[in-house]
Amino acid sequence: MTDVYLNGLGAFLPGPPVSNAEMEDYIGRVFGKTSRYRAASLRQNKIRTRHYALDPDGRALFTGAEMAAAAIKMAADQSETSLESITFLAASATLGDGLVPGLASSVHAGLGLKEIEIANFQSVCASALMAFKSAFLQLKAGEHQCAAVSGSEFSSRYFRPGNYECVEAYRIEQAIPFQADFLRFTLSDGAGAALLETRPNSRQLSLKIKWIDIRSFAHLFDLCMVGGATKEDEGWRFWSSFGDPVAAAQAGALHLFQDFDLMKRMLPIWVSHYLDLIDKERIVIARIDHVCSHYSSHGLREEIIVLLKRAGAMIDESKWFSNLYTKGNTGAASIFIMLEELYRAGGLKPGETILCHVPESGRCMNGFMLLEVV
Repeated sequence: MTDVYLNGLGAFLPGPPVSNAEMEDYIGRVFGKTSRYRAASLRQNKIRTRHYALDPDGRALFTGAEMAAAAIKMAADQSETSLESITFLAASATLGDGLVPGLASSVHAGLGLKEIEIANFQSVCASALMAFKSAFLQLKAGEHQCAAVSGSEFSSRYFRPGNYECVEAYRIEQAIPFQADFLRFTLSDGAGAALLETRPNSRQLSLKIKWIDIRSFAHLFDLCMVGGATKEDEGWRFWSSFGDPVAAAQAGALHLFQDFDLMKRMLPIWVSHYLDLIDKERIVIARIDHVCSHYSSHGLREEIIVLLKRAGAMIDESKWFSNLYTKGNTGAASIFIMLEELYRAGGLKPGETILCHVPESGRCMNGFMLLEVV
């Protein structure tokens, strides 16, 4: 089977960098008040700036598909091939622009390409590695020679006040719970993309994909990061089971929230996956030169590092690369945006390895990808 190379990277970050002080000018003030959890959320995630695909009046400047297409075009521009060489597209996102069709269809249309094969992946952050692996295996099997992979998020559109002020329980309290509010100050917008080919670049560095390992641990956990459902005494009730969308919204079934206690119970599971790959010698700590780990907040990074040190499996922090603090948590787009900045910085050398890590708290998933600079 043929080798597969990452030959171009693109990132699209909409609008100017938005500071912490400006955030609520874009996502709005629920019930007209500054959030009671704003300061605590920002202390936890330590994000300083992020980007929004909204203007300060809450109007959308782009769609998720448009941001993904822009990132793919940039990846093609940065490669040694043309956009027209793409015959396979895998798109990923936590939430697309609509219920149907899949985001990949709109990304394909936005690229202006002729007929191609497409695949759509919708989960949370790990959907990026699902898309990567789909394209990787398509090329490795000889089905295609050039593929585009994208991750895009437009989280801010779900954080506007109207998504919360319609919830009856929140109207009584005139505030929203931490599980929902934390995400408003952590998730942001953007897209990233990669161009994959069956040959390396001839005039610039490529990143050879060695392997991708994704595992779901959903059998061990309840839903954790949820959009489109609310938990009742009998269990989860999804938005479509309400009488109409208005009733679902009033019950709080149409916005994002996260169970942080449950998420923390996932950390040892994510680490156990990493340790298993070490036992199988797929990861050799001494041979890892760079780590791109998608952690959703600085606090989560600190907790994972404690577990890694206890296990004696820590990769030196000097090798870790992150742009969370300046680009924000862009979900499925994050690993692309990290790799694009790491590559563009110009410090990579042939023979070095990059370990990519993408955990997901939707219902506990974890993924790793190993790249070699060639």
